[in-house]
Amino acid sequence: MTPQLAARLTIHEDAVARQQAAAPVVSLDGRRGRAADGADRALPILARREALHRRLLGAMDMLGATLALVVIATLAGGELPNTAVAAGVPLVFLFKVAGLYDRDQMRIVHSTLDEAPLLVQLTGVYTLCVTMAVPVLLDRRLDVVEIAGLWLASFVAIMGGRMVARWLAGRISPPERCLVVGDPERAARVREKLVSSHARAVVVATLPLSTDEADEIGSEDAFRRLVGSLGVQRVIVASATTDATGVGKLIRAAKAAGVRVSILPRMLEFVGSAVEFDDVDGMTMLGVRPFGLPRSSRLLKRAFDLAGSLVGLVAAGPLIALIALAVRLESKGPIFFRQVRVGRDGRHFRIYKFRSMVVDAEEQKDRLRDRNEVGDGMFKITDDPRVTRIGAILRATSLDELPQLFNVVRGEMSLVGPRPLVTDEDAQVLGLDRSRLHLTPGMTGPWQVLGSRVPMQEMVGIDYLYVAGWSLWLDLKILVRTGRHVLRSRNV
Repeated sequence: MTPQLAARLTIHEDAVARQQAAAPVVSLDGRRGRAADGADRALPILARREALHRRLLGAMDMLGATLALVVIATLAGGELPNTAVAAGVPLVFLFKVAGLYDRDQMRIVHSTLDEAPLLVQLTGVYTLCVTMAVPVLLDRRLDVVEIAGLWLASFVAIMGGRMVARWLAGRISPPERCLVVGDPERAARVREKLVSSHARAVVVATLPLSTDEADEIGSEDAFRRLVGSLGVQRVIVASATTDATGVGKLIRAAKAAGVRVSILPRMLEFVGSAVEFDDVDGMTMLGVRPFGLPRSSRLLKRAFDLAGSLVGLVAAGPLIALIALAVRLESKGPIFFRQVRVGRDGRHFRIYKFRSMVVDAEEQKDRLRDRNEVGDGMFKITDDPRVTRIGAILRATSLDELPQLFNVVRGEMSLVGPRPLVTDEDAQVLGLDRSRLHLTPGMTGPWQVLGSRVPMQEMVGIDYLYVAGWSLWLDLKILVRTGRHVLRSRNV
């Protein structure tokens, strides 16, 4: 790497200090970095961490499979032979073939929830194998209830075990050290997202990259020296350049240096992840799903909303009554706050929430605009002086949103969807961004579970990608993550 490039390298000492990285020494034209033999230490740590992840996952998978089999056999009144402990071996083999032990090395955020659809399929295959083996081992056959129970029990046990394994691995192993190469603005965004997502990774340095410099840095020796001096274990390519050749050399050099590589593709920021890879005689193409939902998908989403909202109203009925009483006793005024919002296809409706502010909150809004934290188009304040004591509790736990279940039953809202905006905020959404209104707005949505507040322009982009890539599984994931945020007392 040339002295010119070294001078442009930014080392984020704050991130290194927070994550308790190895002691920095003088390197790279006198800047603070890791020793020249950093790669000799960083890469073995990377290999040990990945091996630890795989072994913990494998052990928990075997334990979960065996535990599920023991529970079902006990409930059925049978007695398993000692050889039943080996029942987890074919499951681990299945998971290895499916790549479930290798995918973490390609990902920065290790989410067990994202694996759930594949785990359902593979535990089904495992259940089929056990069903065929039971007549040999126990001289009897499993009935339909036992087969279904084994499938469900093995899925739940393995999901739980994998969550525990990843939590343990994260507590034991150090965070992954990342170098972001590319456009400064996109690099800054990557740093922010890694912090808000609570990924076990930290950006230790950033390096601006232009089209010409992509060729300059993209040599194996230069890149090996760079990542070695910083102790880097993953390179994140966030380049805005259109020079595929230079970026390709950079990626190959990073892989040759033994570090992991992640790419922030510009195209997927506009089309989302709902794409299909298509191989046309050796040429890779991406097939993009048509925008919008067919009638069958709309009916499926509506049926899910009705079932979920009715169950929610029945389960939360006593809590809703207690909250209503508390709101009425604390301050004068209505129990519910009703406000006009913009719904699907631009239609207006009244949203219901428990009143969490003083009665004249809207009148006080103008004098508080200088404290707005999310920029033009939206209005949010962390310590809003208009919020009542009961309202603060309701907001911290998101319980003020419960009355929106009535909006869902009436078809004005969905359990998951783009967040409905007030009329003056909706007026800020122009052009193609208004396609977020293609779906019914939701009680929660894709950007509410990000863990940080986002400006309006980014919010409408996230909503667009949600609409473009909708699936029922995506709604289920967002609901699960919403519950996790609520349990952590975060206002989503």
